[in-house]
Amino acid sequence: MIIGFTTRYLKLAFIKAMTATEQQIFKTVQYNEAMRYMDNAKETLKNANKEDNYYNDIKYVRTACGTAYNAVLIAVEAWLKLRLGNSFKKPKSIEAFRELVAKQDKKLLHLLNNAYESLHLSGYYLGTHNVKLVKTGFEDAYDIIDLIKP
Repeated sequence: MIIGFTTRYLKLAFIKAMTATEQQIFKTVQYNEAMRYMDNAKETLKNANKEDNYYNDIKYVRTACGTAYNAVLIAVEAWLKLRLGNSFKKPKSIEAFRELVAKQDKKLLHLLNNAYESLHLSGYYLGTHNVKLVKTGFEDAYDIIDLIKP
């Protein structure tokens, strides 16, 4: 357990001591990972068979929304690491994420709340058929990810 603690401590110390170049590299890696998740989510959503303004296959909508929401969490976590440095500790709940973000940026908080409601709750948890709701969630996800764009 000491090894895990030491590794975690070193990672946190690294974040605080990052140079501008290292921050750019960190942002690029995190941005690319979040975008990879979004690409996967878009591909999965194509299988949901859209008809008019509704999806026919909820299985693919749920999977796509869950993947897109994970992309949001990757981006928000990276944004918080860059903003807070050593004082950042990974939140264990959406409420903890909201508290940290609320202290830093109200616009990001608004986007996070919207993404949580449309992607996680409506899309993943409840399995919505509504194309517009999922589209709005994806747009919010891209707006959040753009905040860490290198």
